[in-house]
Formats: sequence, structure tokens, C-alpha cells
Amino acid sequence: MAVDTRESVSFRDEEMREVAERAQRLEANVASVIIGKNDVIRACVVALLAGGHIVIEDYPGVGKTLLAKALARSVACRFARVQFTPDLLPSDVTGVGVFNQKTGEFEFRAGPIFANIVLADEINRSSPKTQASLLECMEERQATVDNTTHDIPAPFMVIATQNPIEYEGTYPLPEAQLDRFMMRVSLGYPDATAEEAILHEQTSRDPYGQLDAVLDAGQVLAMQRAVERVRVVPALHRYVVAILTATRSTRDIYLGASPRAGIALVRAAKALALLRGRDYVVPQDLKDLSARVLGHRLILSSDAKVHGHTEEAVIDRLLAGVPVPGA
Repeated sequence: MAVDTRESVSFRDEEMREVAERAQRLEANVASVIIGKNDVIRACVVALLAGGHIVIEDYPGVGKTLLAKALARSVACRFARVQFTPDLLPSDVTGVGVFNQKTGEFEFRAGPIFANIVLADEINRSSPKTQASLLECMEERQATVDNTTHDIPAPFMVIATQNPIEYEGTYPLPEAQLDRFMMRVSLGYPDATAEEAILHEQTSRDPYGQLDAVLDAGQVLAMQRAVERVRVVPALHRYVVAILTATRSTRDIYLGASPRAGIALVRAAKALALLRGRDYVVPQDLKDLSARVLGHRLILSSDAKVHGHTEEAVIDRLLAGVPVPGA
């Protein structure tokens, strides 16, 4: 017997249309700069609406930084960019207390992390100590400096770019840091048609310079609140638990997905469902996002690495073995 995934209707049709239309405007705006990567752009929008962070991992020159900047520029809010280098200090990210000689007291000078959208460019070129300065910020939306905790304004999103670990001068992101990112995406090389369009656009005009904001921070917050109202029935919660359990019980995976991974998967699926015009999640929403939400959180076994398996391929095999509710 099929599972009713709706429970009850909590949205008016016009509400869902408004959220979908705003998301489409955002996606189209970014797509005017990033050509031929609509699925990656949608993943970034899903992460934004779900209140998550995203890491873009790929080779140099494929548009990682441009994608992050285009998404940030499409939202009228405070944007900050941090270029991660080996000599970057934690205080360069979170801020520092400065002594005011007139008042005789220390004053807090906020770092770039106190923005709505933060681009952590080439995040794996800084030391683990500096990378760790983001842990509290990304998970708790706050930063503690000199024993004083400062809240980070909402909405808040970290978009990190990184090069593959085999590149010179990179430090691997620790598991605790990767677990803070809702999704990992990869642009990859464009197809021939898209690459020809890129050559034309980038050499005849400046598409990023002509980009205007299509949403403001208040609209993003309203869309995030709408995502929270999307329904997920208990059967789908059990389905997510079964997927997480499968990652912890296969010989191909040394370290499985954490409970935080399950929370991220459900939140992302709720955002995707709303963009697809539904106020309830279906199993396909979860399946479509599993590789991007879980892949970077897994550590493959040595045997799987020797045989050339990827996290995405292992997750696809796991999904095939987990019974789908109502199927």
C-alpha cells in the first residue's frame, strides 16, 4: 500500500507559486553567468533555502569562485570574501578585540564572517587551525572571541571553494569541518556547446558585472521559513535512518554518515520539494540529494579506494538496497 506523504495541506497554492517563482528568478540570474550547470545552481539554491552551507570542489578555472560570487550578488545582502592562505589567522576570520585608549576598554571589531553570505575561497589552502575557526560559526551561527559570544545575522551561508587535495599547497579539510557543509557540489568541465557560449560571453562583455540582485535578505528569510513548514511523514524519517544505517554497515565505507547528515538531508529535501511545487517530501527528493549531502561526509575503506570506487557510486548502490516507503 502506498504511503501518503502529504499528511495535510499547510500552504496556499499562491504561497508555493511565489516561493517557486522567486527561486526560479534566482536560478535564472545565476545561470546568466554560469552557463550549462543548472543542476549545480539548483543545488546551491536548495542549500540557501534550507539554511545550509555548501562546498564547491573542482579543478581551477571551471568557475567555482564565479558561481559563489554570482549567487551572493543575486541577493541584496551583506557579502564578504575571505581568501584562505597559509598565513591566514583565525582572528582574520572571526574578528579581534582592539584596545580603545580613550575608554580604556577592549572593543570588538567583527571579522568578515559576520556577513549574510561569506565566500571562503580556496578554503583548503589555510591551516587546520584557521579552518577550525569556522566550526562554531557554521553550526551555531555565532562566534566566540575573547570569551564573548557574538551572534551572526540571518540569513547566513558559507560558500567554500576548494581544489582537489592532490593539488600543491592544500590541506585536507577535517571530518568535523566537512560535516558542517550541507552539500558538496562539483561543476566539472562544460560540454562543447556551453564552453563555446562561455568563450563568447566572457570575451565580449562582463556578465558578472551586469548582474543585479533579484532577492533581498528579507525575502530569503521568508522562503527559509516556508521551507520549515514543508511536511515529512514518519515513514520518510525511517527511510532516512535506514540510509544512514546502510552507510555504517557496508564494507566499502570506513566512516559512515552522522546524525547531522540525516538532518541536513531532510532539510535539503524539504527545500527541493517546495521548489518542485509541493508542500510535502517524497522519497525521490531524498534520493536525488543523497549523493551531494552524504558523499563528502563518508570515508571509504581502503579496499574501495583501491578498486577506484567513489563516494557517489557507493551511495547509489546503497540506495538501491534500501526499501523505499510505499514502493
